[in-house]
Amino acid sequence: MKTASESVSAVPGLDPRAALRWLGQSRPQSPWLHEEVATRMAERLKWFRDPPASWLHWEPVDGGLMAHRRLREQLPLAVCHVESRHLQPALQATREPARRAWNPAHWRRAFHPQAATDDTRVAMLWANMALHHEPQPLDILKRWHSRIQTDGFLMFSCLGPDTLRELRAVYARAGWPDPAHAFTDMHDWGDMLVHSGFAEPVMDMERISLSYSGAAPLLRDLRELGRNLSAGRFPGLRSRAWHAHLCRAIEDGLPRSDDGRLLLTFEVIYGHAFKPAPRVPLGPTQSVSVEDMRAMLRAGRG
Repeated sequence: MKTASESVSAVPGLDPRAALRWLGQSRPQSPWLHEEVATRMAERLKWFRDPPASWLHWEPVDGGLMAHRRLREQLPLAVCHVESRHLQPALQATREPARRAWNPAHWRRAFHPQAATDDTRVAMLWANMALHHEPQPLDILKRWHSRIQTDGFLMFSCLGPDTLRELRAVYARAGWPDPAHAFTDMHDWGDMLVHSGFAEPVMDMERISLSYSGAAPLLRDLRELGRNLSAGRFPGLRSRAWHAHLCRAIEDGLPRSDDGRLLLTFEVIYGHAFKPAPRVPLGPTQSVSVEDMRAMLRAGRG
């Protein structure tokens, strides 16, 4: 049975047990779409005047190992941390071979990312394509907030509600349950960021249209990206006959490009927000941590 707090923060229509099973699976490589989204998100780092001196990569294998290497090159002196449900494989996957170089920027560089702990505080937390699978997103946002130092920032991306709209229409015409749970709108993410203690959230989105030669490669791509986590999905496994019916429905029902390829939309949401100095409510007595007191003193001097 869910507690009251779990019910409030849960994603409507998402099966939490199915989500945790999917998140608990270790993946050997990063989905190519995640790598593409990470590349586009990295362009947004140019918006910040000062590069972060430290950063934490949340779930780097799922978020993009090629993107991780590019970020390490982009932030050569920044201390890098990793946090993952599968920590040892993630640490191994993000290790870089030490190399001799005449570039002084490499002399002080640590080639092995550190495992994040409860005491880790970084200037930037990077979370690519993770939130839409989380059954308790508010809990994750608060956890991210705790990992970021005062005046540091969060950068994240996730799928938005227009994702798979063509496939959803195919399922609806056939009278089937949705092929995926409903993804959260970017305005709701902005509200949740503020609720979690972040400030100045900036949200934007883009729609990426992918084309496929047929139903088989399309379904193969979707299987790499995730699973159907909808609470209303089919309760059991489907037969081979149903799978053939699904492929025919996709071939007949999805729109096509001028050259005849199947088209499928992915809405990608990008967001960033800052962690402000803490505000302490006035009262007859109040307990303040040393870290929060230092942050408030620095803000006062500023």
